[in-house]
Amino acid sequence: MRLGVDFGTTRTVVALADRGNYPLLSFPDENGDEHEYIPCVIARSERGMLYGFEAGASGLPLLRSVKRQLASPVNAASTVRVGDGEFPLLDILTGFLFHVASAIRTTTGIGTEPLEAVVGVPAHANSAQRFLTLEAFRRAGFHVLAMLNEPSAAGFEYTHRHSSMLSSKRTKVLVYDLGGGTFDASLVVADGYAHEVLASRGNNALGGDDFDEVLAKLALAKAGLSHADVCDQWEEILSQAREAKEALRPQTRTINLDVAGRDVSISSFEFYDAVAPLIDETLRSLAPLLEGDEAGDRNLGADVAGLYVVGGGSELPAIARLLRESYGRRVRRSPYSAGSTAIGLAIAADPESRYSLIDRLSRGFGVFRERESGDSIAFDTLLSPDEKLEGEIRITRRYVAAHNVGIYRFAEYSKTDDNGIPVSGVLPLGVFAFPFDPTLRDPHFVQSGGVEKVEVHRREGGHLIEEVYEVDNRGIIRVTIRDLEDGYELSTSLGR
Repeated sequence: MRLGVDFGTTRTVVALADRGNYPLLSFPDENGDEHEYIPCVIARSERGMLYGFEAGASGLPLLRSVKRQLASPVNAASTVRVGDGEFPLLDILTGFLFHVASAIRTTTGIGTEPLEAVVGVPAHANSAQRFLTLEAFRRAGFHVLAMLNEPSAAGFEYTHRHSSMLSSKRTKVLVYDLGGGTFDASLVVADGYAHEVLASRGNNALGGDDFDEVLAKLALAKAGLSHADVCDQWEEILSQAREAKEALRPQTRTINLDVAGRDVSISSFEFYDAVAPLIDETLRSLAPLLEGDEAGDRNLGADVAGLYVVGGGSELPAIARLLRESYGRRVRRSPYSAGSTAIGLAIAADPESRYSLIDRLSRGFGVFRERESGDSIAFDTLLSPDEKLEGEIRITRRYVAAHNVGIYRFAEYSKTDDNGIPVSGVLPLGVFAFPFDPTLRDPHFVQSGGVEKVEVHRREGGHLIEEVYEVDNRGIIRVTIRDLEDGYELSTSLGR
C-alpha cells in the first residue's frame, strides 16, 4: 500500500495512492464519527500513552503540537513533557506514528501489508527535524519512499487538479501553506509532470496555533481575567478557541466562548483585526518570491498561474479575503486545503503518476572554523539557501592541517550579511572535533569527548585532511573527515 502522510502540527492526514486516485483516509473518533485526520495530541494515563482521538477524549493533560518542538534545537536525546513526566522526544514521535500506522491498517483492512509512504516536512525544517521525523516513521513500521517539503507536495496537488490553469505563458505556481504550527511558501515551475522549486521562504514559528492563542487571549480580556486566573483551564480555553476559529465562515459575525464559567462574545471583525499582524507576517515571507520589492509592491508576475492556498490554518476567512485583496483573482484555495499536502505526497508515492520534482534545500549550511590557534573564528559557507536537491550533493575540501585539533561548529542559516556571516535563522547543528594529531586518537578518548577539551595550537608537519559533505535528497547532511595519509576518519549525520 502506497500512501502520502502529512504529519502535521495539529492533525495528521493520510492519502492513499489508488490507481490514479488519491482519496483521504477517514478515521473514527471515540463516538464512531469519521474524520479525515488524526489529531496530533498525546496524553499519559495509568495504562500508558494515549494518542489521537482517545487522548483528546481522556480528560487528561494533553501534549499538543509536538511537531513544533522539532523546529527548536533538538536531537535524538531531547525530551518532552507529557503529563507529569519527561520522555524522549523520539519515543513520543514513534509512539504517535505507530498509532497512525495501526489506524491505517484498521481503516483499510490491509493486515500486515507493508506501509510504503512519502512523508512531508516544512520547507524550512532543519536537519534534526528531518532526521527525527524519518527515524520515527521508520521505527513506527513505515517504509519511507521519500521525504518532500510540504509546499512542494501541494504543488503536485495543484497541477493534478488545475492543470488547465497552466500554460506556456504561465508556468509557475506560488504555494501559500499555513499549517497548524508553520508557514511555508514555495515558487514552483511546472512543465507537464516535471516540477522544480525555484525558491522557498517561511516561518517555522507561525501557524494556526498562534491564531488560537490570540482568540483565547481576547476571550480572557472580555471576561476580565488574566492567564494566572485560569492557568489550570488554559488548555480547555485554547481548545474552545481552536474549535470556534475552525467553525468561522465568511458570514460569521460573533464568536461565543465559555471562559471559566463566564460567557463571552467577540466580534469576528475584532478577532480579524487582532490576527492581522500574523497574516501580514505571512505576506512578508512571500515578498522575496514575488516580482517587485519587499516594501509592498505586491505582484504575482505575468508567468504565475496562481497563488495556491493550502493548509488547515489557511481556512480562516480573513486570510482568503486579504490574499484576494492583495493578489486578485489568481488566488485559489484548494478544495481540500487541510489535505492538499497529503494528496500531493500520495501522488509522489504513485509510480504511475509520472510526476518528478527538483526541490531546494531552503536553508544554508556551513561551519565556524578556528583560525590562528583558536584566536579567531571564520565562517565557511558550504551550501547556500535554495541549493538544488537534484540527486545527492557532495562537497569536498582538502587542506594540510595547521593545528593539533580541528573544532567544527556546524550551523544552518537562512541569511548572511555582506561578509558571509550568518545573521538570520541561525541554528547550531553541534560541535564536531577531529584529532589532527595522531597521538590524540585513542578511541575511548575520542568517544568520551576528550578531543573537544584539548587546547588548540599550531603544529608543524600536519597531515593532508579531506572533508566530505554529502546531502541526500531528503536534506540530511552527513559529514566525513579523513586523514588521507593514514586513513583515519570520523563520520556523523548532522542533527542526530
